[in-house]
Order: sequence, then structure tokens, then C-alpha cells
Amino acid sequence: MTSASSPFLTAQQIDAGDLSVAYFDLGDPSADPVVLLHGYPYDVHSYAEVAPMLVDAGYRVVVPYLRGHGPTRFRDDRTARTGQQAALGSDLLTFIDALDLDEPVLAGYDWGGRAACVVAALWPERISGLVSVNGYLIQNIADSQSPIRPDLEAGFWYFWYFATDRGRRGLDANRRDIAEVIWRRNSPEWAFSDAQLNRVARAFDNPDYVEVVIHSYRHRLGLAPGAEIYDELEERLALAPTISVPTITLDGTADGNFPATDGSQHAHLFSGPREHRQVRHAGHHLPAEAPHAFAQAVADVAEPPGDGAGTP
Repeated sequence: MTSASSPFLTAQQIDAGDLSVAYFDLGDPSADPVVLLHGYPYDVHSYAEVAPMLVDAGYRVVVPYLRGHGPTRFRDDRTARTGQQAALGSDLLTFIDALDLDEPVLAGYDWGGRAACVVAALWPERISGLVSVNGYLIQNIADSQSPIRPDLEAGFWYFWYFATDRGRRGLDANRRDIAEVIWRRNSPEWAFSDAQLNRVARAFDNPDYVEVVIHSYRHRLGLAPGAEIYDELEERLALAPTISVPTITLDGTADGNFPATDGSQHAHLFSGPREHRQVRHAGHHLPAEAPHAFAQAVADVAEPPGDGAGTP
């Protein structure tokens, strides 16, 4: 999809907790809501094709910029620019509250999928369903120093790069180019264009981008403390709470960093109805690479819209 045909033209802004969140609100405001959540290093354009499909199927589709991205801003200069999982989940809950969304379906990947999993696990009564790429994404920070396969460690080079002062300076100086390296590793079969990357890279000009990203990766490795305000939530997340809402998990068979599985390794972490699907030839950026499969998963986990539509 070209920038000229993007559904994301003029962002709205709403105060929600610590943030003034920039977001797009598409479709009938009275329809069943879906919140689509992007990852790192990406932005709302992950859903440039998915969002119109879901609107056409009869849903209200809300797509926010996460903290540190795009026009989303912190409301107070004194607020810690943390990127930890409890902050992402809390942001999402307060955003749902601010828009007064009634039991939305949450759908996301990477950082956005993690925020959705946090809300689904801790506040299941607030949502009606979940779509999550790569399964259960709540981090086990206590086990963060356990090594994984060397070929998979190599794909996470930026985790370790961002743990250094050199990596912090590198991210500040090379936001777009670092994203390009990660995109190519994450999605080896995805032929994205310079125009697509350049469009997304504008979201990295956010003044809090570097601080939020660096903290996210240092915190998940146990190399940086979290903000005290999130201590209680992190303690709850450390217990690996199960997800009870109806869920569809997705793996792309061409994901360069997260090899596709049959979903069994996370089965014990879903206490409600859950289906796992593999999506052929899709990489880590699954909503952009396989928009029909992603939109169908959202429609399948959602309650049918009132007009009887529901198939993207």
C-alpha cells in the first residue's frame, strides 16, 4: 500500500494515563471495537492493509502509536521514560479507558502483542479476545540470562548492542538504518520498499524514542531497574499469569528470529479457548506480510458484528 492510499491520514490525540496518545479511529464508532498494536521497530503502518479489511467487515478499528513513537507524547517531563512490559500494558489499559471502549479485541505482535498479552492476563474482564503473534509474550525476566541457541542469539544482536553506551549512541544516530537491519533479519521473505521503511522511520523521530527503546531492552535482560510505579504489576507478571480470554496465536513460517512452532510450548499459559495457526511465508512483521491471515484471525476471535458481517 502506498502512502497516498494509507488509511492513516490525520491522527487524533487523547490523554490516557502518563501519555497523550496519538491514534487513528476508523469505521463506525458504534461497531464492535478492535485495537491493533504495533511493535518495534515499526509503527501504525503495520496495519495499513489490515485496518481497512476490518472496517469493511463491520468493526471499529483503533490503532495507537505506542509510547516513544510517532506523535504520542509523555504528559509530564518528570515521568520515567521506561519501556518495560508493565508500562506498555498499563498504557493500553488507560487508553481503552480513555476511549471508553467496551470489551475490545486486542491484536498485536512484538511490543504491541506484549501489551495485549499483559492486559489479557491481568484484566481479562476488560476485553473480549486476543490475537497475538508468537504466542504468550509476557517476559520471564528472572530467566533472562539463560542462553538460547547461538543462531537465535545472533538474531538478537540489538538486545546486546542496546545494553551498551555505544548502542545507545548508535540508535540515536542511526534510527532508520538499525530498523532496516532488523526488518531484513525478522522477515527474510518480505520485499519491503525504501518508501515503506522511510514512512515508518518518521515515527522514530519522537523525542522519547531512544530512552524508551533502550530501557525496554535493558529491563528485559535484567540490566536496568523498572519504574517504581510498575513494581506491583511486574511482580504479578513474574508469576506468568494465564490468559483466559478467547485467543488465536500466530506464527509466521518465515520469521527470521522466532521459528514457527505448533504452539504447544505455550499451551499451559492459556486457560481459555485458544487456537494456534501457522502462516506460510510470513515473517515477524506478520500483519504487514500476511494481512488477510491477520485480519481473519481478528474476525474469528471477535464476536460477529451486529450487521452480520465479520469475514474480511
